[in-house]
Amino acid sequence: MTNRRERVRLRWRDQILLRMPAGWLVPLAVTLWSCRSLFNSGVRWDGRLRYEWGRDSECLTQGNVWRTMASGELETLIDRRMHLGRLSGLGGYCPELEATAQELADTVAAIRHDNPKRPIIISPFHYVSEYANIYVVDALRAKLNMAELAVVSGSPRQAYGNREDILIPGLRLLHTYDEEKRSALGLRLMRALRQEKIAVLFSDVPPYMMQRFPMETVEVSIQGRPARLHRGVFTIGSHADALLVNFHLTFSKGHFGHRIFPPVELAWENAPQQVANHIELAYHAAYPNWILADHPSRYGFSPTK
Repeated sequence: MTNRRERVRLRWRDQILLRMPAGWLVPLAVTLWSCRSLFNSGVRWDGRLRYEWGRDSECLTQGNVWRTMASGELETLIDRRMHLGRLSGLGGYCPELEATAQELADTVAAIRHDNPKRPIIISPFHYVSEYANIYVVDALRAKLNMAELAVVSGSPRQAYGNREDILIPGLRLLHTYDEEKRSALGLRLMRALRQEKIAVLFSDVPPYMMQRFPMETVEVSIQGRPARLHRGVFTIGSHADALLVNFHLTFSKGHFGHRIFPPVELAWENAPQQVANHIELAYHAAYPNWILADHPSRYGFSPTK
């Protein structure tokens, strides 16, 4: 009986989340975080630290303090809402994210017009929602009339729902959490770039991801301070003579937005610093939306590898 009641409660909760206006998500996230922070010091300090680490960002005004502290709750709500929308067929279509995908498709078309054989790496930064980023990537695939698009993802397979084959059938996920296949990840990405001339990889990976796997990094400067980025996209991109297109999402007043940065020549010596500059611009313009704000490294790491 208890399990049945719990299932009914969760079903009603999901239906309310799916059908509520998108503009209510931020107030709901703030309310949930505030309630949980009263009884959970971990939740309270995670939110507080998100605010403390972003105080030098221009966009972190007094009006954004609560929204920033509750951004982890907001990401969860957006992920869940989009997952439910695609599963149920209600609210699975998002015009604002489709517009992001269309602008990315136009950028790809412009690059291919000048050089049809040039490989392109599309790079979403870690903003707003992993699920929203995946939605954009899948919509981009459709607009490019591709049957399948390779995506390097650091999220566990369950992050996009257990019925992954139904939710995103057109994405070939090359997961960095697949330990038995991770050693061949670079080769599989190179193969995708050779065959399809396009792939997706998150280039704003901070050094704290090295907690699980060793990874080579490259030295850059962010906010006038020494910092390090994952070297993988620059190594692979330079071998393939690829262009990198960075973008990030925003979410405000119930609406998604985006910013697409100019393409980066990955074979150029200053490519890492160009990506670092894009990361810094995103940080100052959209800090409350930053998924990676809950870790103190902020790209700072001392070893060379």
